[in-house]
Amino acid sequence: MASNNEQHEPDPGRFDWNRAEHDLNTPTPDVDPDGADVVDLDAARGRRGQVRDTSYEIELDDPGASTPLVGELVDVPAMAPDGSRRPIIPTALRRENLRDTITRFLGQVAYVSGFHAVRSPWYLLQALWFALRGLLRVVRMQLGWWWVRNHFALLQHTADANDPHEWLKIHREIKSTRLWRGIVLGIEILPVTIGGFVAWALVPRLYLYLALVPALLVLAHFGRPAGRTIIGTAIVAPRFRKLNSDVVLRAYYAAKLGDPDKDGQQIQFGSRMAREGGGSHVLVDLPYGKGLDDAVKARGAIASGMDVALSQVFISRDPSSHRRHVLWVADRDPLALPAGRSPLLRCKPTDIWQPAPFGLDERGNVVSVNLMWTSLLIGAQPRQGKTFAARTLALYAALDPYTKLAVFDGGGKPDWRKFALVADYYAFGLALTRDGDPAEILVGFLRWLKAEVQDRYERLSQLPVDVCPEGKLTRDIARNPKFRMPVWLVALDEFQEYFDLGEISKEIASLLVYLVKVAPAAGIIFVDATQRPSGVGNGQVASQFISYRDNHQVRFALRTGSWQVSDLVLGAGANSEGFDSSTLLPTYKGVGMLRGASDATPTVRTYLADQEDAEKILIAARKLREHAGTLSGMAAGESVARETRDVLADVASVFAAAETGLHWTVIAARLADRIPEHYTDLTADAISAQARALGVPSKDVKRDGQNLKGARAADVRTVLERRKANGA
Repeated sequence: MASNNEQHEPDPGRFDWNRAEHDLNTPTPDVDPDGADVVDLDAARGRRGQVRDTSYEIELDDPGASTPLVGELVDVPAMAPDGSRRPIIPTALRRENLRDTITRFLGQVAYVSGFHAVRSPWYLLQALWFALRGLLRVVRMQLGWWWVRNHFALLQHTADANDPHEWLKIHREIKSTRLWRGIVLGIEILPVTIGGFVAWALVPRLYLYLALVPALLVLAHFGRPAGRTIIGTAIVAPRFRKLNSDVVLRAYYAAKLGDPDKDGQQIQFGSRMAREGGGSHVLVDLPYGKGLDDAVKARGAIASGMDVALSQVFISRDPSSHRRHVLWVADRDPLALPAGRSPLLRCKPTDIWQPAPFGLDERGNVVSVNLMWTSLLIGAQPRQGKTFAARTLALYAALDPYTKLAVFDGGGKPDWRKFALVADYYAFGLALTRDGDPAEILVGFLRWLKAEVQDRYERLSQLPVDVCPEGKLTRDIARNPKFRMPVWLVALDEFQEYFDLGEISKEIASLLVYLVKVAPAAGIIFVDATQRPSGVGNGQVASQFISYRDNHQVRFALRTGSWQVSDLVLGAGANSEGFDSSTLLPTYKGVGMLRGASDATPTVRTYLADQEDAEKILIAARKLREHAGTLSGMAAGESVARETRDVLADVASVFAAAETGLHWTVIAARLADRIPEHYTDLTADAISAQARALGVPSKDVKRDGQNLKGARAADVRTVLERRKANGA
């Protein structure tokens, strides 16, 4: 007996129909006429001859079409290039992120379910049509098998060979095969038909319909056209080209950062290329004599050499060597996707001593800012999101009921107005209001704050070591009301306006420079935003503006007009290190470079909290302060006492927007009501005399049917503007 591994010799007297049908149905491989290797097209084809798309499964470049380059293979190392270990628990599954991860997952499941639910009737129609096609295809296959497919070709072959003996032999074989296969086909059809009628008569309809479902799906599978699916795709996964070492080397050599044909001018890698945060990163070693500055200047050429957008290429310093840097290339533009709504919308209490969530970096990691012991400068062109960025940090401080707030907006925009719900001091714009002159409110607050800082240092130095172990403010001291040293966050938006107000700007500038240098160590946080970081005017105030700008430890630059302005915001040398906010696209809103908050300088997409969101957060913050008993200052209705009075400014403040003139009696009554500390016993004659002494003429004013002496709003404003122009 022959073993199972032995092949049986075919019977020469019997025709093998299975082999003949296989040979006739097997496509002939294409052969290169030039004598090249055989190309198997079937290997590149899917089922039923459908050609598969393999453009994203091959290397980006043809290895045979370019000069061989020396490089590392693409790999994912077990450890990061700097030797640090990956977190055991992924970031998305950590306790602080678990809720967001589950919410995002459930939201995606709900979206996909809804997408397919709406299209389910169409899916059913397709399945029925494909099942009908599948049934006809199965019947055709069975009939073709019984009738012996391709027998005409065999008979024609013998006729062409003029071999009647062979023709008769094949004819007899065909008849014999059809008879045998017909019997087999009849045995198949008989039980199926009888079983179908029996099942229809005896089996409950519900079970019968359930049994038909898999049969329907099987038939639909056989009947669907090649490359077609019944269920569509709800979420289309983006596709990108995989970078490899040859692509990176080609880009660097095209950028003239090295030469593969010269000794000592080859580009080398300090690590294997690895996947990280939606992109690929690798340590690149430039030739001796080249450094980070050269790579930064050639960033555009590198992006072109890799055939990606400039916004996808990030170059950062490696501390081990100046000629080594980290290249990170995003799969797609990472800055085009917004970071989403602010997590502060949960309206939960915050802690100013903990980092404030600010946004997401280019790799999708959460970026937080430590506000304690620091001051933060935000600069950008108009309408790039600097106010939103500053307000995000102020909202975080507002949700800490033990942190005091002072908010001053030189631009007077609506963005900050709702902070009146929680701020101890606030002033918006430069025009006079019922609260007084915004510039005077600011200078009065800064005077008090300077004295408070000096007093704090004196009191901290006198506290026992067990209470104040390092001689500086602690969380326990700040939250204990008996020490009277709460943390303050001072937000100044469009602060350049306060350096351009004439004589009063000298004192404001002097106080701000002192405080930004000294106050952070006493628990006073500054968050300052400006659209004019280059400065204002000339002279002493201008130099103090520069000093104030340059003494911020943390810098955040959204899109600027040039690299020079970017350096003014980020600090000198930022451009040489590869950080230029002028390269950010104008379509990006709320995207900027954060320098000084950590060792890295990420490009951050800030969280969004629009006007409605901010109001919701501030209403919750006010309730937290009321519950904790820490609501105070102007937010609690307390008036801000002034050291001196300004008769001209005070008179201007009592005019409503639509009022063109007021009687002296009305002016005196309003001043006594609004500013009682200076005008409690004021008479109409007294205020008339004081105003006329300042240059305001007394004229007849017709009001409420009476024509009496008084002042016109236009005259008061004219005198006030003249005074400001003269620097008085």
